[in-house]
Amino acid sequence: MPITRIKKWYSQAKQDLTTTATYVKMTLEGNKVKRLTDFAHCDHPVLLLYGYGASRRTVGILERRLRRDEFCVFSLNLGGIFDTFNTKCIEESAELVHQKVERLCERYNLKKISIIGHSKGGLIGRYYIKRLEGDKRVRTLITLACPHNGNYWALLGMVTPLGLFSKSLRQMVPVSSFIRKLKQGPFPKQVRFTSIYSRDDKVCFYKSSMLDIAPGAKNLKNVDIPHLSHSDFVIKKSVYSVIKRELLEGEKED
Repeated sequence: MPITRIKKWYSQAKQDLTTTATYVKMTLEGNKVKRLTDFAHCDHPVLLLYGYGASRRTVGILERRLRRDEFCVFSLNLGGIFDTFNTKCIEESAELVHQKVERLCERYNLKKISIIGHSKGGLIGRYYIKRLEGDKRVRTLITLACPHNGNYWALLGMVTPLGLFSKSLRQMVPVSSFIRKLKQGPFPKQVRFTSIYSRDDKVCFYKSSMLDIAPGAKNLKNVDIPHLSHSDFVIKKSVYSVIKRELLEGEKED
């Protein structure tokens, strides 16, 4: 192997280790967050949905960047093991999103919201919009490294103790009835839907994240960003620049 390739591999491995360590550190900080959002003055509401095994603090860097750009950001405690790690079934979590969004929109007369979902969080957002009439409340859905076509790593989880009590692991298996049903029928045309993925993601392989886009479906988009690990999606600036662009494009169409 040429020395330049070794150096490139070492540099990439070092970056991946650094971002993974940051991701784990934020996750272990749990779900306690400061309530900074003033919903009475909330012009650009964005809901963040974190992934399986993560917590509200996992998306902390993404939240700070959105706030800096004057988006009105909020998240939910999606519960799970130790009331923290988002291990509940996807339908139950989507119902929680539905109830919370309805209360906020009715109480504060909010305009349509946008949703950003990392990994399993993207499936929660997609189910809410498609099956719980979330299309009436949502302008844009952006998913980050989301297993829209299932994730083969979930099969490995099935043979661990997690598989015994975490229904959502079973739901994320590629051949699961949940994945098949979620993909049935068209996605609401009035909601912009962007799936951001990376061919270098070793946790959620890119074919798992790619949307099946029918000819003429102008509201659906796949975006490939190279050289990203699974944790990079909520940390790297290169991802945030695409997120911001898609949010602003969605607002232009209102």
